[in-house]
Amino acid sequence: MKKTHLLVVLAFFLSQITLNAQSNSLQNEIQTKVKGIEQKVIDWRRDIHQNPELGNREVRTAAMVAKHLKSLGIEVITNVGITGVVGILKGSLPGPVVALRADMDALPVLERTPVPFASKVKTIYNGKETSVMHACGHDSHVAILMGAAEILSGMQKDLKGTVKFIFQPAEEGAPKGEEGGAELMIKEGALKNPNVDVIFGLHINAQVEVGKITYRPGGMFAGVGDLKITVKGKSSHGAEPWSSIDPIITSAQIINNLQTIISRNVNITRNAAVVTIGSIHGGNRSNIIPEQVEMLGTVRTFSDADEKLVFDRIRQIATKTAEANGAEAIVELPYSAHYPVTFNNLELTAKMLPSLQKSAGMSNVLLVPAETGAEDFSFFANEVPGFYFYIGGLPKGQDPKTSASHHTPDFFLDESGFILGVNAMVNLVADYMEIGK
Repeated sequence: MKKTHLLVVLAFFLSQITLNAQSNSLQNEIQTKVKGIEQKVIDWRRDIHQNPELGNREVRTAAMVAKHLKSLGIEVITNVGITGVVGILKGSLPGPVVALRADMDALPVLERTPVPFASKVKTIYNGKETSVMHACGHDSHVAILMGAAEILSGMQKDLKGTVKFIFQPAEEGAPKGEEGGAELMIKEGALKNPNVDVIFGLHINAQVEVGKITYRPGGMFAGVGDLKITVKGKSSHGAEPWSSIDPIITSAQIINNLQTIISRNVNITRNAAVVTIGSIHGGNRSNIIPEQVEMLGTVRTFSDADEKLVFDRIRQIATKTAEANGAEAIVELPYSAHYPVTFNNLELTAKMLPSLQKSAGMSNVLLVPAETGAEDFSFFANEVPGFYFYIGGLPKGQDPKTSASHHTPDFFLDESGFILGVNAMVNLVADYMEIGK
């Protein structure tokens, strides 16, 4: 009996050594392929960066993606969610359907970065001419996923399942009056035929050092709803304010009163929340009190209960403050965009964390607090288990506090960070499918 037991234990250890050797061999193969494709990824990113397109207008980018996927022998579906592209790579062996997602849209921002591939593109946005820039890193996301697709297509005979590559338009929100983004892609079947089991996504971060990955189980990003408040009053000469119902005074009171929602209504020991008014317009002369004022803002919360509380209080404060002044406030909330909390599935996060640690090194994968930014990857993660994480784009040794933030003219990424994104995406697929095991 003792001899038999010893043989069983020995066989187990030998099998583990074999599995570890196979796993190390696969990882070495992946790293070699990723390193070999790095310059391609950088070149793709520069091309996209120099030719940015706003949400639901990513025609050139989508065509570039579709052409690349087709050249790899990947089945391609175009015009999903307006300009979205879905690639389907069927492995030689049966298994789960794993989706990888990248967003494609740029922003209405004038670029100031001193790179030779800086954008000079202008277009019409909200009826006005505007400059366009990839000021959030979506160009790098597209290039990274194109690179991952090339490597995974070369592993097709080893794939135990199917990979779906989802290139999504309008993550920053569709133009007013249009649908777009993740929500529309889901409506149009991006997660169906074949049905997706899990989905992974990444975002490069200009305040995280190159070579590092940050993540959070559960709620990583806040849910968001934008708002518009229109305050209607009565116009008068600025020298006779008693003849008016002043919408400017009323708007100022509304803005101040809205700040009491966070300080007096939300239990901030449980979750953070934000109410911000970012735009206010009313009047056109110093000596005329206008008839109305319009305000735009954003709300960030981390739970359905908090969202309901904050939304209700905004409506109540705006309408009642206006009413107290004899004015009227019309609250549109949400106004044009509404994203749920970006929630990393707890089991999936725990299962795939070793894949990120293998990609970046144990000490370079960091747990971080939740952020009040928002991401429409949340719509995908509401449908199937999802895992979303950051990769670093900040040059080594640079202070993140002084580097330009996302959505600004000086936004800059260190291109040496892209290779980690490709490595992580490929490892997540290989490990979830248990290739080499």
